[in-house]
Amino acid sequence: MAIKRTKPSSDTDRLIREDKEQMPLLPANFRLMAIAGAMIVVGFLLMLGGATGWETFNPDIFSARRIIVGPAISLLGFVFMGYAIMYKGKNK
Repeated sequence: MAIKRTKPSSDTDRLIREDKEQMPLLPANFRLMAIAGAMIVVGFLLMLGGATGWETFNPDIFSARRIIVGPAISLLGFVFMGYAIMYKGKNK
């Protein structure tokens, strides 16, 4: 017994196309947001380090990695996250 496949009606095809057009975020948006999230996490990891206590002074708290590079990468990650959310994709 064979199953007969029929072509979907034009109304069904139109509804599927409209549903895809109404999706607010595409898979490309999620990939870009994952990259932006990774940038933010890397920036925060670069800001980590040993602390200065009452008994000892740790000069590493003033290193360029902790006060310039880490915050800059995190800031760029947040800006890129905004871009990733607003990204429309290429029109076909």
